[in-house]
Amino acid sequence: MGWYDSSRGWEPYVSVAKRRQEAAKKIKAMLKRGEKVSPVVIESKSIATTFWGKAWCNNLEAYRDYNNRLPRGRTYVRNGSVIDLKITPGKVKALVNGSSIYQVEIRLQPLPTPQWKKIIKSCAGKIDSLIELLQGKLSAGVMETVTSLEGGLFPLRKQISLKCDCPDSAIMCKHIAAALYGVGSRLDHEPELLFLLRQVDHMDLITKASHSVAIDKTTVAKRKRLQTQNLGEMFGIEVEPELPAPRKRVVKKVTEKKTTVKKAKTKKVLSRKKLLTGKKKK
Repeated sequence: MGWYDSSRGWEPYVSVAKRRQEAAKKIKAMLKRGEKVSPVVIESKSIATTFWGKAWCNNLEAYRDYNNRLPRGRTYVRNGSVIDLKITPGKVKALVNGSSIYQVEIRLQPLPTPQWKKIIKSCAGKIDSLIELLQGKLSAGVMETVTSLEGGLFPLRKQISLKCDCPDSAIMCKHIAAALYGVGSRLDHEPELLFLLRQVDHMDLITKASHSVAIDKTTVAKRKRLQTQNLGEMFGIEVEPELPAPRKRVVKKVTEKKTTVKKAKTKKVLSRKKLLTGKKKK
């Protein structure tokens, strides 16, 4: 028998099997009403199995002031209690099944522009393709940059606001914790949603990073030219600039032309011989 205290908002105990049955019924009813439902389904022992999903969960577990709430959230998400989860720019909305269906709303502040620019600069020339980025096949340096607690892509606790309409007065209830873990599971399949949440364009890590490398090469060339000019001014001498390598002369083939001239000369000689032979016979 479970415990229930109406003053504190404790819920009566419900078995895992019963929770799953209830969740399935509620999803079915919502679909009948024509509502779009996107439940979180955990198919393995781990909530998240990919780089981005695991990194999200690791960041979540770094919020030490919520350690006592997170285990219940893990249980709820594994039981299929997150019957709907939608991610939009800067916002997560979820429906979590408990003694009732509770509405959860999680808001994230946009990633600060200077921080995003710093990440782009750190990753310049180190990410080869979009597939490599989304699959998390990154170098150790890039991984360290994007998962850094202070300067990475994942939100700090102060950058998140949490809301649930359940009776629990705690800032993070088990329903919110379940929804947050649900985000980690969703990133396994759609890692680009992390960039949507932080309101940045993941393509910047590829296009702008490559552009940064090109700019760096141009800057190096300019610096060399300036150094040459400065040396001349400093010592009062003329410093010859580096000349480009001389172009190779292309020698045209004249073999065909020579052959044609030779044939014409031979024909002319033969004609003269023929003419002389005819005169002698007369």
